[in-house]
Amino acid sequence: MIREGVPLIGNLGVAVESIGAGTVRLRLPYTGDMVRPGGTITGPAMFGLADVALWGAVMSLIGRVELAVTTSATINFLRKPPPVALIADCRILKLGKRLAYGEVLLFSEGDPEPVAHVTGTYSIPPHDPVKLAVLGYHDGETE
Repeated sequence: MIREGVPLIGNLGVAVESIGAGTVRLRLPYTGDMVRPGGTITGPAMFGLADVALWGAVMSLIGRVELAVTTSATINFLRKPPPVALIADCRILKLGKRLAYGEVLLFSEGDPEPVAHVTGTYSIPPHDPVKLAVLGYHDGETE
């Protein structure tokens, strides 16, 4: 679904390493196109990976509601990532009827220290809330 819904990500070779209810782990392989002066990974590559990780984690909870869109996102660059693959670990912290809020930690492959921290909010269009109730995520709020 990620490759179909966001073809750019498919073209970059992003792979889903794991997915669960409200969580996703993605891997973006390193290519020379992702490097910027100073020998580090570009911010747009990091942000793109984080954004699609948030989208995937939202989809893991609400099903195929493809028109869910980013309404806000903030990235904090913590350390200079070397030119290696990037790993995104995402989890949804709050899911309501209309909004989902989550966080992503980005890592350089093989390094346990994060290189960036991302938070974001997704707008959720009308969908079948019964799926959420069955999964135990409907909290009755009206956001």
